[in-house]
Amino acid sequence: MALHISESEVRAVLTMPMAIEAVEDISRKQANGEVAVHPRRRFELPGGGFFHYMAAADFTAGFVAMKQYTYVQGKIRFMVPLYEMRTGELVAMIEADYMGQLRTGAASGVATKYLSRQNSRIAAIIGTGGQARTQLEAIAAVRKLESARVYGRNAERRERFSVEVSEWLGFPVENTASSSEAVRGADILCTATTAANPVVSGTDLAPGVHINAIGANHAHKRELDDEAVASADVIVVDSIEQSRQEAGDLILAFRGDEVCWTGVKKLSDVVAKKSPGRTSDTEVTLFKSNGIASWDLAVAMKVYALAKEKGLGRELPFWAAGASSQTS
Repeated sequence: MALHISESEVRAVLTMPMAIEAVEDISRKQANGEVAVHPRRRFELPGGGFFHYMAAADFTAGFVAMKQYTYVQGKIRFMVPLYEMRTGELVAMIEADYMGQLRTGAASGVATKYLSRQNSRIAAIIGTGGQARTQLEAIAAVRKLESARVYGRNAERRERFSVEVSEWLGFPVENTASSSEAVRGADILCTATTAANPVVSGTDLAPGVHINAIGANHAHKRELDDEAVASADVIVVDSIEQSRQEAGDLILAFRGDEVCWTGVKKLSDVVAKKSPGRTSDTEVTLFKSNGIASWDLAVAMKVYALAKEKGLGRELPFWAAGASSQTS
């Protein structure tokens, strides 16, 4: 029977260090050809909503997962069905809002581990939502941050973020009045916004900064201006195929120049040491994250194993009478 695992149960078992380890491990497998990934697809629903779906398979672990979610009337609903390859059984249905926040943050944590300077101490975060929190949590998990700065358009949310996250992570998070003020002098920068137009200017970037750009995943949206992208000595993405479809930061900056794409590296190859990442402390490195299904699969397998171990979840009697003999 399939195990239904709720949002609260995911929160009870999954931690950021676990998620970082899972994403790093599956990235290495992906580079070695042990993991298959299908990029995100989406279609528009009547009334302006969207349905999205993406899938991945880990042939070594023996599991397949699909993440599917709707965005309707301002609400997002995430679900990850997890299948076992050996039996073909649906083994879990996992509510995946928090799990998705952690896996996206974890991927930036992995990118930060491999691409930022070892002595990075100051972070800047543009955005004040739930994803901004897990982004900063992941960065702090792989680098010994001494302080951070935050900017978001809403002053009240920005102040609340500053106070709550300072207490939570144990270092000061400064509430800044502008994106430029947050970015200048930062060793690590993360953009986690819903902006359609640039929120970071290349003129504000410090030498040797590492950037995690995670907010814009539509071809016509961007968080970084042309100069910010052009300043990057190393550009890394999760999936080149998916980035060509929806990484507006790169699509708009490259302006159709195919030569620009030839130097773009995959995070999985950097993790597996098949491609070099940062080679000097003066380089500017950029990780453009769109979110891929292998990360969802990685954390889903972890959540499923922990839920079984701790006796969490509810069994759902799918196909209780036996599998159908019909062919598709």
